[in-house]
Amino acid sequence: MRSHGWLRSFVLLIGVASALSQLVAPSAGQTAFLGFDRNDYPGDDRLTELRKTFDYTGYWLSNPPGAKANTWIGKRQSLQAAGFGFLVLFNGRLYSELKTVNGATKLGQTDAQSAVSAVQREGFPNATIIFLDQEEGGRMLPQQKAYLYAWVDGVNRSGFRAGIYCSGIGAKEEMGDSIITAEDLRQSAGNRNITYWVTNDACPPGPGCVTSRHPSLPSSSGIAFAEVWQFAQSPRRKDVAASCTGYSSDGNCYPPDSGTRNRVHVDLNAATTPDPSHGRRHE
Repeated sequence: MRSHGWLRSFVLLIGVASALSQLVAPSAGQTAFLGFDRNDYPGDDRLTELRKTFDYTGYWLSNPPGAKANTWIGKRQSLQAAGFGFLVLFNGRLYSELKTVNGATKLGQTDAQSAVSAVQREGFPNATIIFLDQEEGGRMLPQQKAYLYAWVDGVNRSGFRAGIYCSGIGAKEEMGDSIITAEDLRQSAGNRNITYWVTNDACPPGPGCVTSRHPSLPSSSGIAFAEVWQFAQSPRRKDVAASCTGYSSDGNCYPPDSGTRNRVHVDLNAATTPDPSHGRRHE
């Protein structure tokens, strides 16, 4: 039976309104919290100044991407004493390191054990969320998904909780389709419990290098299920964030006061809690 054109349009509008209401409704009455992450530990002498601006900080359990050492090791107590919450990070693998699905699965299991051992050595409590740093974007290939989900399963079985840091920006494919890594991973994750920290430093939706104590909610990134949103990176990525404002003339994002003077550039994040990894110990 054919329906009239006006009826099809009305039904379509109802569907759009319903979808929008599902995205907007959870934001009502919620507050977002500002945090930073960077590859190098900023130094004990800068924590008090940084705490005036930020609620939480990234915390590497492994060497950050491209680094030969990890300067965050042993700093959990100092950061907690200064009042910071945590975004706990473990560096993931590049596609070039993943040769086969079976090999990727085994590597994911081994890296999960390494992440759990590291988070325990650093004194984080059980159920802390560890975010796996997935640097490469676009549609994840079978080897990448095998590695990621093996890592997630291993962390979740250990008494800790798994999260993934990944792209929230659409990547064009050869056939013209656009794929967002966070959505690709979530759609194929089955019933796995994963917390998503997405990066989208394009403006809009990002505000640029803005250190407001009341940032937009992570869902403003365009990923409704994101619990953390990295909305500014240092240095500014010219291919994505060329139109973003607030960056220094050298292309980096600095916090107010001592940040520029001490050259402590940061990436900026918004989260639904001041302790996104739930990593603070009640001591």
